Order: sequence, then C-alpha cells, then structure tokens
Amino acid sequence: MRNAEIVRAIHQERGANGLPLERVYKHLFNPEFYLDAYGKIYRNSGAMTRGSTDETVDGMNLQKIHGIIDLLRQERYQWTAVRRTEIPKANGKIRPLGIPTWSDKLLQEVLKSLLEPYYERKFSDHSHGFRPERGCHTTLLEIKENWKGTTWFIEGDIKGCFDNIDHSVLLEIIQRDIQDGRVISLIHGLLKAGYMKDLQRHDTLSGTPQGGIVSPLLANIYLNDLDRFVEDTLIPAYTRGIRRKPNPAYGKIGTALAKARKNHDLEGIKACKQARRTVPSVVCLDPDYRRLRYVRYADDFLLGFTGPKAEAEAIRDRIRDFLGEKLKLTLSEEKTLITHAASDKAKFLGYEITAIRANTKIADNGRRMANGCISLLMPRSVIRKVEEKYSRGNKIIHRPEMLADSDYTIVRNYQSVLRGIYNYYCMAVNVSRRLSDIKFIIERSLTKTLALKHQCSVMEIYRKYRVVNATPACLQVKIERPGKTPLTASFGGFSHKQKPEGMGITVALRYDVRFSDFRSEAVDRLLAENCELCGIEGPLNAHHVRKLADLNRPGRKPKENWEKVMIARKRKTLMVCVECHQAIHAGHHDGPSTRVSLESRVR
Repeated sequence: MRNAEIVRAIHQERGANGLPLERVYKHLFNPEFYLDAYGKIYRNSGAMTRGSTDETVDGMNLQKIHGIIDLLRQERYQWTAVRRTEIPKANGKIRPLGIPTWSDKLLQEVLKSLLEPYYERKFSDHSHGFRPERGCHTTLLEIKENWKGTTWFIEGDIKGCFDNIDHSVLLEIIQRDIQDGRVISLIHGLLKAGYMKDLQRHDTLSGTPQGGIVSPLLANIYLNDLDRFVEDTLIPAYTRGIRRKPNPAYGKIGTALAKARKNHDLEGIKACKQARRTVPSVVCLDPDYRRLRYVRYADDFLLGFTGPKAEAEAIRDRIRDFLGEKLKLTLSEEKTLITHAASDKAKFLGYEITAIRANTKIADNGRRMANGCISLLMPRSVIRKVEEKYSRGNKIIHRPEMLADSDYTIVRNYQSVLRGIYNYYCMAVNVSRRLSDIKFIIERSLTKTLALKHQCSVMEIYRKYRVVNATPACLQVKIERPGKTPLTASFGGFSHKQKPEGMGITVALRYDVRFSDFRSEAVDRLLAENCELCGIEGPLNAHHVRKLADLNRPGRKPKENWEKVMIARKRKTLMVCVECHQAIHAGHHDGPSTRVSLESRVR
C-alpha cells in the first residue's frame, strides 16, 4: 500500500488542479492511516470521554484497527449513534453536542486526513474557520490589512447552521468532487447515524453531528458554495473603479496652499492646512467606485462594502436568497446587521470593528494617516463577563472550589485565565487599558482565595508573594526541589501591549502536506510489542488516563506501580500486555510481586 503522506500529496495536487478524487475508499484499508490518526487524537481531552457505549481510547490496540478495516472491506461498518449532551452558550441558549464512540472518532480522523488535503486547495482564501494554520487572528488580520475605506459592514449569521445542513445538498456537493460511491455511502451513514438522548435513539434528519471530528470539514465543504457565490458573483458585481475621483473642494484648498507658500504667507499656510484636514480628499459617494470584501469563520461571515446603504441592503438580500434557495439555510434577520463603519462598530469574533475617522493624526508628509483604516477593539462586555464570574452582589469574591488546591496550582489557574484573555484580544488597540481592569478583578479574587485558604489578610498574601521591583508587577509562588530548578507560578508579570499581528501569525498560510517520517511516540511504543511493565513480548493494549494530574490528587491512596511508571515518564499512556492491562483495571497490579514470571507466561 502507498505511504499515507504520498496519498495525501496526490489528493492535494488533484484539488489544486480541480480534478475529482477517485478510488478513495481503498485507502481506508491501509493501517498506516489509522496509526497516524491514533497518534494525532489520543492526546485530546475527549479521547477518554465515553460516547453511547463504554468504548474509549483506553485499550487501543492493533486488533481494533484490523477489525475496523475488515468491516470496511465487507462494507458492513455501522456508525454508532452519538451520545447527545447539551452545553450552555454565552447567550444563555443551549448547544447540542454529539460525542462519538472511539472507533467512530478514529475512522472520522482517517476520513478527514484523506479529504482535507484535497479540499484545502479548493476552499476560499477568505474562509478561516476550522482550517489548518488559520484561525480567528488570521481572519481579523485580513480585515485589518485589506479593508481600508470600508463604509458599511454587513454582519452575517446563519440561523442554526450546523443543525440545519441539508443532507441531500451536502452529498450532492461532495459527489461533484469525490467519484467513489462507497465513500459517499460511508459519509451518508455517518450523517444518518442518529443520537442517543435519555436512553432513546433519535434519527438525524439534517445537520452534521457537532462534536464529530469530520463535522467541521463537512460544514466547510457545504459553506464553500456560499464563499464561491460571494467571490464569483457578488464581488465582481459590486466592485468597480480604480480609485475615487478627487474632491474639487480639496483641490481648491491645495491651490490656495500652494499660493500661500509661494507668497511666504505663514498665516495663510497654517489656515489652509487646517482647512484641508477637514475636507475629504476624494468624493466619498463616487458613483463609479465600489468595493466589496468578504471573510467567513465557520457560520459567521462579515462583508465590508464601499458604496451606498441601499446597495449594501441589496447584497444582504441576495445572500439571503442564495442561502435559502441553494443551501436550504436561513439568514438570521435579528443578527444580520448593516452597520456604518465610521459611526458605529460591527461585532465579529468577539471584537468590535470600526473604521477610524481622525483628522488630527498626521503623517510626516503632512497628510492624514489614519482615516479609513480598520481598528480592532476589545469590547467593554468582556470586563462585565469577568466581573460576573468573579463577583457576587457587586463585590469581588474568592473561588471556594479552589481552596483544596495548592498555592502553586491556584496562582497558575488564575494566570491561565488572564493570559488566555490577553492572547485572544492582543490585536485590539485598547487591550492594554481593558486588560488592566480585568487584571485588577482577577487579582483581587486570587488574593482573597489565598487569604481564605491561609486564614490571613489580603495584605499578608501580597507581602508573601509579591515580587519586589518587578516590572510589570506580579505575584509569584515557588516550590523548591532539591537538585532541580524550582517550580514557579506567576500571576501577571507580562506586558499588556498590543500585538497588531496577533500571536505570531502574520499571513493566512496555505495548507501543504508535509512529507515526514515522523511518527507519534505513542504509535512507536504500541508497535514495539514490548510490555512496559513486565517486559513480555507480544500484542499490546494502550492504557490511558485522562490526565497525569489525576494521579497526584491530594488524598489519593498510595500509588500503584503502574502509576509510578506513568509519573516518572511524564506520559499519560502505558503500552502493556493484555494480562497487565486487565490487572490494572482490576486494581491488583502492584508491580513485581504480582507478576507472573516470563518463563511461566511463555509456557
């Protein structure tokens, strides 16, 4: 069988050349794809979460891979109904989440690895959600760098997008690109697998199962038709002219300024410069100039339009009609807003977006440098959400659920919240001011939590943990370790300065398959067929724990031998033989004293 990376590279090339994929199903018989998939997803926190059965990543072995392949060869693989759970959304509503079984997760990852390289070359460059090497920051960076001069923002939101994807339309779109009936049938079975809720199975008549590994890819395949409609139809129709016409009034002031300079009239020069800064240099409502720009992140999209509001409304209506007629989706009327770029702010991906109007910001050449540029802002609502989380009755409070944790863990957890907010909003021009307010709230809660834990005052906590003369100011907890560097947890201690380019991503990169012989360490250990506890050779099972920290929880019983091995290796996996794996789950694996000798086991 072909090397997995070579197959993905061929799929990528066919996608770049606009050629369909053929005979994809046969690659599902290649165990290498499943080993790669296991090496990629076994680290996920959800790998140990049960679906509608008890199967998880724990107990993963080569026999399970061959079992899936045998069922696929016979075209008898049956997707299991996902376990439906509901998680709260920020707006108070509920988001349904489907949790597949481990075998389904593994096969979905294999399908994704086969299809993603092909579709990545067909997707729009203006789509950023759920794609390799793209994210919220690349979306915002595109808006900031390329949307200068925007007059209107059209904020698009599709009502219940992922729950209302039409299966027949999706399969029809996929069939245009994948000419392999068995793959289409396999995807169709995935869509129709249903879900379990309250111990009852329910059919899925529409939508892609949120929580599934391949679901974001299927959603992007579906919405790529919207991207193409905007790029191939709307943008050419609403883009014309090279640049706006010069404003005659601005030209007259320029002539007067030149005359004042010729006559060395200092007062006249000053007056002309001040007057010129209050007048647009071009005709703002030039009928021969239009620009339309577009980005999409998952089911949220934003358009920037330069032109009259009536045409912006016509663009919105054409998108609504296309979604309804072609994709069977509904545009949310209450969330699809048309916002004036200069006098109001559009809300997109948690940021506020506006076009700057500042006649006082002057470049070295004397011209206005900021007008029309896009500004990204951190909303005040972020501060209110933090206040709600750490306050009660308008008073900042401690976090009682953390009192049993060590000081090191408490400080580290609070720091992760502050750092996470900064990392996301670091592109905002006002991030420094907003984050200072947030830091005050979180720091106050932190010190109150530590003070209650140690039954002392907040000032005593500051005296104990404040780093003297540190810039920026921070609190720090150290755990000394003989012969090793101390463990250090800090709160604060980093700059709140804006990062205009985001967290290290400067351009929206195009995905490329990378040829590599690298294989996950866990996969290599599984293939070694050498038990890491007793040393016997033979088929192995992968024993997993959810996270290593669970093995060090305060108040646990004395650690067993296998737990000590995991902690020493700093790995949440152990590759063990069937006997050792059964002993671990039975709770009586205590190391050499309970092991059967190698000689007796071989006999």
